[in-house]
Amino acid sequence: MKRYARPFSGAPSKGFTLTEVLITVVIMAIGLLGLAGMQANSLKFNHSAYLRSQATNLAYDIVDRMRANRSAALAGAYDIAVGGALPTGTAIADTDLAQWKPALAAELPAGDGSVCRDVDGNLPCSGGGTYIIVSVQWDKSRVRTTVEGIDEEGGDTEMFTMVSRL
Repeated sequence: MKRYARPFSGAPSKGFTLTEVLITVVIMAIGLLGLAGMQANSLKFNHSAYLRSQATNLAYDIVDRMRANRSAALAGAYDIAVGGALPTGTAIADTDLAQWKPALAAELPAGDGSVCRDVDGNLPCSGGGTYIIVSVQWDKSRVRTTVEGIDEEGGDTEMFTMVSRL
């Protein structure tokens, strides 16, 4: 059998030097910090999406209640402003609003909402008929979302508006 000579004639390598270990630790630390930052942003954006989903569900909730009680909704029994006092009557519309407004406050941080009708057909594509405009707003100060290149300024209130035909 033939023996081949080693191509490297210097001393054999015994392991990493301290410099190589330190460089590896620094690179790993930077990578882990970047990963932690991505995780924090992910949590923030997921919570913001959760709040928007809750607002959408609550807006659909009051629209469904209005469709179930259409005659009262057409008469304006569901019209209420943001910050408006809860109705105290025993009518179905009053009960619906008395359940909807506290649900907004419970599901969304400082949640509130309004319902109004567009009976004049002022919407761009109304074509007659009655449209309802449901607005749900909440405090977004704890969930300040900043996307690269887009900074959402302009107050601490987020608003979701839905227009539906009654």
